[in-house]
Amino acid sequence: MKFQTRDPANNPAAVLYKRCTVDLATGEIAFVDLACRNLEDVLGGFGRSFQDLAARRITEAYCDENPLIVNTGLLTGSTAMTGLRTYFSGYSPIKGSKAGLPAAMWSAGSGKFGAKFKWTGLDELIFEGRAKEPVYVVVREGDAGPQVELKPAGHLRGLSTHAKIMALQKDYADAHFAAIGPAGENWQENYMGAVALSTENQLRSQEDKCRFAGRGGMGSLMGYKNVLALVAQSRDKMGPVSEAVKKVNLNVIKGGGSARIQPLSRGGGGGTWAAYDVLQEFHAVPVNNFRPQGNDLPKRLFRTNVEKTYDIKSEACYRCGITCHNNVSTKNPDGSRGEFLAKFDYEPLNLLGTNLGIHDAGQAARLIQLGDNYGMDAISLGVTISYALAYNERHPDQPILNGATFGDYEKIRELIIQAGEGRLPEIGMGSMRLSASLGETAYAYHVKGLEIAAYQPETNPGYAWAIAGGHMSMGTYGLLTREGKSDLDSWVRGITEDKLQIVGFDMIGLCKFFDITKGIGTQMVVDCLKSEFSLEVSIEDLRAAVRRAFLRGLALELRQGYTHAEFCLPAEVHEHPNLHIKLPNITSPEFTAELAKRVWEIFAPELEGLLDQ
Repeated sequence: MKFQTRDPANNPAAVLYKRCTVDLATGEIAFVDLACRNLEDVLGGFGRSFQDLAARRITEAYCDENPLIVNTGLLTGSTAMTGLRTYFSGYSPIKGSKAGLPAAMWSAGSGKFGAKFKWTGLDELIFEGRAKEPVYVVVREGDAGPQVELKPAGHLRGLSTHAKIMALQKDYADAHFAAIGPAGENWQENYMGAVALSTENQLRSQEDKCRFAGRGGMGSLMGYKNVLALVAQSRDKMGPVSEAVKKVNLNVIKGGGSARIQPLSRGGGGGTWAAYDVLQEFHAVPVNNFRPQGNDLPKRLFRTNVEKTYDIKSEACYRCGITCHNNVSTKNPDGSRGEFLAKFDYEPLNLLGTNLGIHDAGQAARLIQLGDNYGMDAISLGVTISYALAYNERHPDQPILNGATFGDYEKIRELIIQAGEGRLPEIGMGSMRLSASLGETAYAYHVKGLEIAAYQPETNPGYAWAIAGGHMSMGTYGLLTREGKSDLDSWVRGITEDKLQIVGFDMIGLCKFFDITKGIGTQMVVDCLKSEFSLEVSIEDLRAAVRRAFLRGLALELRQGYTHAEFCLPAEVHEHPNLHIKLPNITSPEFTAELAKRVWEIFAPELEGLLDQ
């Protein structure tokens, strides 16, 4: 980016970003430096891409007019801790309204690909149309600026996400990679394809330790476009860390919402995995398609129990001190580390484990690894399978698919393989479509067509207004369980003011653990922007930009045919309250109706004409 101002909030046009547009049908490649329209453009990520998506009227996801936008955030590749994010945006094949229109969507991932992409000198890459044959795309640093080249990718076809990355690594030194798996290649039958992003640990160890941009089927959109992988090749350009940023980074490690997910050796809970311990206190860990049973079954996957049998190593992303994820390997008879199995984060572990009735860590790890290698969003995959298992439980005499039931590891594994290979569209197209085809939608755990994260909807009515993943674009998932808020005023304020601010992390290039409770409108971010780019941006400017971006996403949902009635939780939550959950009931019909009334009263005036600005 080029900065010709220190005041981007009031003079955004004096900030320029470099975009490359690739016409996949013709092979034409064009570069342009564009002036920013507003602070959202300056910050980047979905804050910029949603403005471009709003300029297009898309009626089906798989069409040549639907772009795939790859970009970064302002602090991606900076010395600010967690500044690693890459964003993939487009109209989603899996998330859509009952009117049949696809929703605008983005997906975010860490790893080192985003930093390498930024260091090539490119800020944004837009794919138009569709390639006739499979290609991969090389973005590299050149003497006169970034260079982009299309290369034949026939040799990558059919490979797992990890295998694609390993194959490309042999040909490109000092590079990082983004790749889809067989699920994305089978985009016609699988709408939940993810994009795998390479990590330093993966390239060094040759083990499949990718990070993923999973939500919304951006890997399937990439597959439709016949783009199998991206290569970002550049020298590392991480500058020296200033004293101001050192202080910020230290605070991120010690506070900022990340302290609780630090490794056990540092007094934390051992990564996002620690959510099991917190939620089980209330019997709010999802079990058997989001129906906790009030028993101790979830404790079998507590870290303290798993580490008795398996080797667990807490690890971090590139130059990040949070160390939030855990690599699980077998344990040899002598106690040494054996075969790598999978990376445990809370969402995949629950939704491909406990919520499927799988309480064995080894089996859960194998299912996670399988979904990762096929390149599927673990959340959509797990929740869609759990719906099928719940249907079979209700219809034992007429089960669907292979008749899998909760806890049946072999049959669940078979469902994942078939979906990943494009042979099971009933799973690959998501729970909204499967439940509608069966006429039993009440216990399909999606909101607006996108499967929910591993937090009980009984604890989070804020899911209804999330504009992307329910825990990445509306930070209300801990408002009841962690903050103890059960009153209507707190929930209205959370949804319409404070908790929507979490979505700012998917603009600026930072992981949400930078400051999960406050979003990017903090002095820490102000200090980083001043240190990295000499920009003077206030906390108020940042919060206002995030709010505009969020509301733009909400307005886009309404334009794509969503009615207010679709901003709701799965019907089972209201129709059959789960008495095992030991928390105040904040999802009664009366509470949610009044909540919706008050939320829309606040949002509606601000949405008027927003997409025309």
